[in-house]
Parts: sequence; structure tokens; C-alpha cells
Amino acid sequence: MRKAWLKGVLLMFIAVFILSACSSGVSSNPPAAQSSTQEKGDDAAASNNEDKETSGGEASAEDAEQASAFPEPVVDESLKGEITFWTWTKAPYDALLKDFNKFYPNIKVKITEIDFGGLHDKLQTTLAAGKGAPDVSQVEQGQFPRYLAGDVLEDLLQAPYNASVFKDDTTEYNWVRWMNMDNSKLLAFPWDVTPGVAYYRADIFEELGLESDPELLGEYMADPENWMTVVETLTANGKYAMEWRDGPVHWAGDAVGYFDTDLNWVRNTDELAKVLDVTKRQNQMKVAPHMGMFDAKGGKPLVTSGKQAMVMLGSWGARDIESNFPDQKGKWRATAPPLGISWGSGGSGFVIPKQGKNKDLAWKWVEFMHTDYAWQQFIKHSIQPGWNSINAKEYIKEHTNAYLGGQKDLEMYNKIAESIQPRKLTALDGKAWPIWLEHILKAIDKNIDAKTTLNNIEDDINRKLKPDIDKLKKELNMK
Repeated sequence: MRKAWLKGVLLMFIAVFILSACSSGVSSNPPAAQSSTQEKGDDAAASNNEDKETSGGEASAEDAEQASAFPEPVVDESLKGEITFWTWTKAPYDALLKDFNKFYPNIKVKITEIDFGGLHDKLQTTLAAGKGAPDVSQVEQGQFPRYLAGDVLEDLLQAPYNASVFKDDTTEYNWVRWMNMDNSKLLAFPWDVTPGVAYYRADIFEELGLESDPELLGEYMADPENWMTVVETLTANGKYAMEWRDGPVHWAGDAVGYFDTDLNWVRNTDELAKVLDVTKRQNQMKVAPHMGMFDAKGGKPLVTSGKQAMVMLGSWGARDIESNFPDQKGKWRATAPPLGISWGSGGSGFVIPKQGKNKDLAWKWVEFMHTDYAWQQFIKHSIQPGWNSINAKEYIKEHTNAYLGGQKDLEMYNKIAESIQPRKLTALDGKAWPIWLEHILKAIDKNIDAKTTLNNIEDDINRKLKPDIDKLKKELNMK
């Protein structure tokens, strides 16, 4: 089966992104009320198979010819002092610190590991109190809106950071998501990207006569009717095409976001209505078991038996699939998600609190985390670079994943990430999610008209969240 994609219909709605959520409540960009373990895996959890997934080593001569946007570090013994760095997983940074101290032997970096939810709670508390915050902290994209109010973070566009020189080295999506509400300040420095990816059993697809080549399958599934053919073929043979029955409309919603820069609701479009129609249609065929694939009592047996033939995860997915199902090595592949939808499924940035005492040293640490020394450590942990100059390196472009049958995984993830379009993260996303979900499930279960559903959601949002919207506007000095 070869590509047959139409260019019209659903490709307008695909240019929107982020927050890979489903009715399970597991979200790669969770609302403030949620703390998904999924995100922890996304950015920093150590891989059990890092030696299999990367060749590592020093950058080659060919790599050196590909200029990086980030300055090459030079030995500087004049910089002295101590900084604290908060993260929810130390493993990638402990190894990196040894390289950092080769260049800056007199800068001591105290790396403090705090659990995911605890880190963001503690950071928010210390920032509000005006004391106790670290010099640098990793923050997850879904938690980042907590820190937009109060003028508590350094604007990295200003001296001495002057981060604007790096803007053209990344996508608008990866840049804008770390800015304040009116996009005038950069409050976190971009790091990785985590695009939504379709992982599938290539052997099962081939056995059933479906396209099994990753590139061709991604192109084929971009068309709604082709996607329905895949769904129908799998379900007719007792297989599942996804974990969650309401998946597509959430991917499309995550691609758009919830609110724009003026806090207007953005999830009421003809494109989203079309995706909701597809979601309703495929749900009638029992396309999903509606449980996570790593659930020991539910989803795991389905994967082990081969019934779960495809799942949508962040680009860290292969790592976790291998960890849970090592005996299926070589059977899985990764491709672009169905319906041409591109959304961000997580990611982190680095903030420098205003209360910090050693901002120049903190910035050296942030810069170093974007060098070749750093990225050759980070990719061992399934962390996808968010920078063009890094993704142009041969150790990224030629990286292969043995579990995915030798597929060039990082290069493919980067291609998907390049198509993710900018959206705004807001502190109200968490409150909007359950309102959205309730109406979506009702539409699916009772076959309510898609456009009517989206209108009802917007009315509900404007009615229930108006006090919160007005309050947030006041806090952010918005009109």
C-alpha cells in the first residue's frame, strides 16, 4: 500500500500543536492540576539501553564543519563561584558536569534532584517568596505558565544573556512557548522538543498487507480515508490502532492550544470539527482498548500478545517500549502521526530566577547544556535536540536505533518536530482540560454533532472560566 495523500481537507488543521492529552488524564503537557509521569520520561529519565542507542564519542571532523549557534567552550579559570541547579532527573547532568568542569574548573554546580511535581511546587513557592530559589532550574512546558506572573524570572533577551542571537537556530514553536503572554520576553531558554510520534509493529502491518515503511506509512496516513483504512484493517484482525479511543481530537486540540495571547478560546474551528468527526467514526469500530500500553494489568498483555499494533507517544517512546518489551526488538518502527497532525508532546527549558546571585555563572551552565559535549550525553536518554545546528550534526542525522530495526530515529523525530506550529501555554489550560474532555466524550458516546459540540465547549469555557480569565488578565497586566 503506497502513499495516497490528499493535500486539502485536513492539512489546514494540522499546522497547530502541543499537549498530547487523552481522556485517561495522562498528558505530555499536563494541565497544572496534573502531574504526568509521562513527562518525566520525556526529558530526562535514564535509558536502560543507552549504549545500544548511540555511538557517543567525540564530535567528528565532519561535525566540526557544521557551525553551531552555541559558542565552543574555552578554558576559563577566572570564573569562580557556586550555583545550584534543580532538575527531576540527575543522570544526564552528572555526566555532563565532568565535561563542564574541564572548561570551568572553578565553577561548582550543585545539582539537586527533586521529584517532578515537587520541583515545580517548590520553585513556584520560592519564586513567590523572593528567596530560596536555585540559580538555574529545569522546567517542563506544561508547568511553565506557573511562573509567568510576578516578574520573577530573568528576561533572557536582555544582557548579559542576549539570547535573541539563538532565535533563528530553532523553530518558532520551540521559541514562543517559553515567552511571556505578549511574546515580549523570553523567560526560559529552549532545550529539547518532544514531538508526538506513531509507533507501530512493522511486522504486523506487513503481515496484514498495510504499508510498513515508516516514511511511506506516515505520508499515507496523513489522508483521513487512508487512516480509516488502517484502522479498519487492524480492527478487522483483532488489533488496536491506538491506546485511547478519543485520541485524534486531543492531538489536534493540543496542536492548537487552549487560548491565544489575549486569552481567547481557540478550540472552535472547522478543522477541529472535522477531526472530531473522524474520532467519532473510528470509535464505532472499537479502535482502542482505552488503557495505557504500560499498564501491567491492562495494556501490557495487549502489547505482549501483539493486539496493540500502534500507539502514539512522545519521541521518548521507543526507549520505554524497549524497556517494557525487550523481546520485541526489531519489530517496532516510528513514523509521523496519523491525519498529518503535528503536536508537541512535552519538552523542557531552563529558567534563571531574578533572585539568583551568580547569573553570569548560571548562564555559562545553560549555554554549556547546548554544546556537542552535552548533546552526545543527552541523546543517550532519548532527549531530542530542539536546535537546528545540533540536528545538522552527523551524530544526530546518522543515529540509529537497533530496537526500531536500525531506523534513523532522531532524524525522523526532527522532521516531525519541524512541522509543529506555535501555540500559547497559559495558566488556565489545566482548568480548561476537564471541560473540554467532558464534552468530547459526550459527543463520542452520544453522537452529538461536532460543530455543536465545539460551540457548547466554548460557551461553557466562557461561562465557567470568566472569573479566572479576568483574574489572570489582571495579574499579567493585560487589558
